Amino acid sequence: MIEAGSPESLGATPGDGGTNFVVYSSVAQRVELCLFSKIGKQTASYDLPVCDDDIWHGFLPGCQPGQRYGYRVHGLYDRDNGLRCNPAKLLIDPYAKALSGEFSWDESVFDGNQLDSAPSIPKSVVCAGSEIRPNNRPRIPWPEMIVYEANVRGYTMRHPDVSPADRGKFAGMRNAEILKYLKALGITSLELMPVHEFIDEQHLVKRGLRNFWGYNTISFFAPSSRFAANDPADEFRDMVRCIHDAGIEVILDVVYNHTGEGDDHGPTVSFRGLDNLSYYSAEPGEPGTYINDTGCGNTLNADHPQVQQLVLDSLRYWHSDMGVDGFRFDLAPVLGRHNHGFSATHPLLQKISSDNCLHDALLIAEPWDPGPGGYQLGQFPKRWSEWNDKFRDDVRRFWRGDDETARAFMQRVQGSADVFDAAKRPPCSSVNFVASHDGFTLADAVSYEHRHNAVNGEDNLDGHAHNFSRNYGVEGPTDDPAISAIRRRQRLNMLASVFLSQGTPMLLAGDEFGHSQHGNNNAYAQDNDTAWLDWSLVKSDAPFLDDVIALIRLRRQIPALRQSQYVDAGEWLRADGESITGDDWQQARAFSVTWQDSAFCLFNGSERSTSFRLPCGSGWGVTFASSDCALDEHTASVGAYSVAVLISGLN
Repeated sequence: MIEAGSPESLGATPGDGGTNFVVYSSVAQRVELCLFSKIGKQTASYDLPVCDDDIWHGFLPGCQPGQRYGYRVHGLYDRDNGLRCNPAKLLIDPYAKALSGEFSWDESVFDGNQLDSAPSIPKSVVCAGSEIRPNNRPRIPWPEMIVYEANVRGYTMRHPDVSPADRGKFAGMRNAEILKYLKALGITSLELMPVHEFIDEQHLVKRGLRNFWGYNTISFFAPSSRFAANDPADEFRDMVRCIHDAGIEVILDVVYNHTGEGDDHGPTVSFRGLDNLSYYSAEPGEPGTYINDTGCGNTLNADHPQVQQLVLDSLRYWHSDMGVDGFRFDLAPVLGRHNHGFSATHPLLQKISSDNCLHDALLIAEPWDPGPGGYQLGQFPKRWSEWNDKFRDDVRRFWRGDDETARAFMQRVQGSADVFDAAKRPPCSSVNFVASHDGFTLADAVSYEHRHNAVNGEDNLDGHAHNFSRNYGVEGPTDDPAISAIRRRQRLNMLASVFLSQGTPMLLAGDEFGHSQHGNNNAYAQDNDTAWLDWSLVKSDAPFLDDVIALIRLRRQIPALRQSQYVDAGEWLRADGESITGDDWQQARAFSVTWQDSAFCLFNGSERSTSFRLPCGSGWGVTFASSDCALDEHTASVGAYSVAVLISGLN
């Protein structure tokens, strides 16, 4: 017989003699705990006997770790008024640390019928607490960080040194050869795309596709079983330990803005059936209609205390128990949304920023969402850094030759003080990148002027329409050596812009060796060779990889490139050595800057070779150049569309 238990610790907590079950619902009239065998057959059910302030709980003697379970909520079903209780629908425990079984798109998963959904819903699993704790966190200072964005599956599926059994898995990411490669590359912080349990959208399944990116979460505590051979949590922890042993941090991309339950007509998997209006934001005066500030059908209700607790508890678990060093928050303005819009002082943002358990966690915002007023670059609290899409766009526009882009380029190189300094936030607040998972890869940004997303099955209407890209005469692959040469140089120029700028540099995995998605700039559904990295490119373009490694090493060698506060660079100069004035910026295509008299950076965005006058002093030598750079006593000749870096004291 089930006992009263304790309302402490949401989720299923095993202890002496049994397991304590706790779940939140403010609308339930009765909450039924259902037990299942390993093959998914329901074996027993019990009503949770006590409800304290909307917290339902019960202690089940004899229940041990490994037990499969789920909930059924009995209460009112009134779709127009946002009440979605339907005991025919088995619900995942929001605090489950593991799930068993696959989700399937059966009619029963929709709550408008009385079909039992249990055969189509993953079962929550009672998990014992792990005695393993994070080991030797690298704790890289922000100014020293170099972030590397990667997808667990895409990074390992085609790697020649990863065994077939480990490909696409956490075990693949801990492979010794992969860690050796990451160390040689010089990155400090590995940012993994989402690994929380997620499901494939129905429209993808109908097309024979799968969700590759993972932004369709159904559980904020359970690591995805598709990335593991046996126990996902143990295999994730083991991966983190090995990455830490290599001296590299782990940053996790987390999706606390929406869930895989989708819009009003989506499946009932967990939150919707437990307490629809607590977990999701509804249109004012229309409780049956979701606000869709995420573009994914629903928006988590950041104003609700239970949602705030869920997010905080999830972050604490992944940081303290699973070893994650920091988080990149997808569509982060949702975390600061009231009904009237975004606020940097929103309680959830403030709680994340000040939480004692998260005091040393890295916090990175994707500072935009599709909702009204959703673009919030520069507006997050002081502890946070932010993906800077202005850096991406301004750098791409300058190098492709757009008019009047020099001033914006200069601002990005100086750390985007125009965005962050007014709020007294340091340069590391700007995460600088020219490509990420969302959009063209770097190779595609110099090979395609239009998106080529037909394989996604959305009539090539999905993905960004404005990519600030250029193909240099041919759309896609070419055998023309001149076009290939300019594309290679421009890739290097853009990466040089990332690593020679103040702020936190981020490199998209595969950009260092020319990974292409064949012009697909929204490869979220391409769990195949389109998005999996082609590691043969490492050998076929080894000189380019060597150049990227040299850039990363150069950044580490020049402290002036890693300022912890905004400082004045040396003057920005025209090629003739004179200061650039306000009017000059309108037409400037070639200019230079000296960082604290230690590094002379020359940017030639013009179509012709340009001679730059050297600063006073002697001993300037070329330490990096994306094309030919010749020096004489007073000048440096830099090729068209090129970057060069000179260091004093080399000659």
